[in-house]
Amino acid sequence: MAPRNGSELNLMLRYAMASTGPTAIRYPREAIPKEELDDVPAPIEHGRGEVLREGEDLALFALGAMVTPALEAADALEKEGISTAVINARFAKPIDWRLLEEWTGRVPMLVTLEDHALQGGFGSAVLETASDHRLGLNKIRRIGIPDRFIEHGSRTVLMEKLGLDARGICNSIHKFLRASTSPDAVAAGPSKA
Repeated sequence: MAPRNGSELNLMLRYAMASTGPTAIRYPREAIPKEELDDVPAPIEHGRGEVLREGEDLALFALGAMVTPALEAADALEKEGISTAVINARFAKPIDWRLLEEWTGRVPMLVTLEDHALQGGFGSAVLETASDHRLGLNKIRRIGIPDRFIEHGSRTVLMEKLGLDARGICNSIHKFLRASTSPDAVAAGPSKA
């Protein structure tokens, strides 16, 4: 599991203590984002994500610390007329395949967001789950850390350089949308940001 804010971290710790099997929680590297008074996470259910925002044009499946930039990117995309859903995946394992099935059926594009390696990461697990359940693989795109050496730096600077801040996410979404509307488009790979 990966928490999106302090309240969710508390919920996940309680869930882990009550669990009868092994449980892992991925802690963020910096301060957890402050939540608004009305931003109360739903109770934790094993392997279930949480829909934070509805949308019709695309869905952002964000894990942990990527939920906040996903919401910021959704706000920016909304101003451009792109209706964007935001889903807090919560679990890297198991993937909420029912929520994945619902959203691959509802929107033309689903984008996974992770602040770690794309290769063998959350987005890869989503693709495997979509394949296992025969869901819209061609609709899924991934944004995360590419398979190359990443220099040392503050999280804020690195997230910006890697295109994992709200602006970078929007830029990747625009690339994905251009590729999907191109007459000779092929499936877009991970962002090179």
